[in-house]
Amino acid sequence: MNNKKVAIIGAGNVGSTLAYTLASKEICSHIVLKDIKQNLVKAMALDISQAANAAKSATIVTAAEDGSDLKNCDVVVITAGLPRLPGMSRNDLLLTNAKIISEVILEIKEYTPNSIIVVVSNPLDAMVYTALKVSDFPRSQIVGMAGILDSARMSHFILEKLGYGAGQIESSVMGGHGDDMVPLTNFSTVAGLALTEVLSDEDIADIVEKTKNGGAQIVKYLEKGSAYYAPAHATSLMVEAILNNKKEIYPCAVMLEGEYGYSDVVSGVPVMLGANGVEKVIELSLNERQKELFAKSVSSVQELIDGLNENKFFEN
Repeated sequence: MNNKKVAIIGAGNVGSTLAYTLASKEICSHIVLKDIKQNLVKAMALDISQAANAAKSATIVTAAEDGSDLKNCDVVVITAGLPRLPGMSRNDLLLTNAKIISEVILEIKEYTPNSIIVVVSNPLDAMVYTALKVSDFPRSQIVGMAGILDSARMSHFILEKLGYGAGQIESSVMGGHGDDMVPLTNFSTVAGLALTEVLSDEDIADIVEKTKNGGAQIVKYLEKGSAYYAPAHATSLMVEAILNNKKEIYPCAVMLEGEYGYSDVVSGVPVMLGANGVEKVIELSLNERQKELFAKSVSSVQELIDGLNENKFFEN
């Protein structure tokens, strides 16, 4: 096991499930949980630590008392923020969660400024943008988790439609984490076969629609909360790639600096993750329809960013 330290800020469902996943897989040597609810964070740290011991994992799990406990972290994952509730769009969370993210980022900047930061809080793309603007860190240092989750949801709906191919489905989703995400059907396969070889155009269109509403469907069923198992596992893959310098390619939310023709806006695109965070942004050859959909997705994120600027959020 590597001698790496990970902080998770926000010990709710996603944060605690992520901590459990990292500890049980021995992805790092030390996990620090931090939350404004002190009793919750202490309970989660105890419970997950005991689970790690049951699994014979050597990962140590502790509860942070204050910001100084974040010192010398290699990765900090931010899951803090209000959850999405039924009837609530990710956009409804914008100003409230942007304020929370800003406070968290300033604490990270003070105590562990060299860590790679993975943002999970919604609305995801706008929160990555907020974190970058508030911190003034390079884009390689802050990355958002969304595309892996959206791709996993697409794979689920492909499997549901086909009835076979479990474990052999590779899906690819680009764009913002929201209703305007762009599932890339021509980059998605089942056992190496193109989707069009195994599914009708009608079935593929249905899968795309279900993928876009995958998160909202879970929110509706839960009534008081949102998904956490799949988001936590998706985040664990990113943390593992960074800590172990795996140079793996995943769809993640990053600040675009000219790629795909856009700048100063965050969107989900394929990136290579390693010890330095986002080490490479990969530009796919999109067809005209995909370019249109990606433009619409970027525009939706831009509206959120404009909303922050209109409220003079970055002038405070």
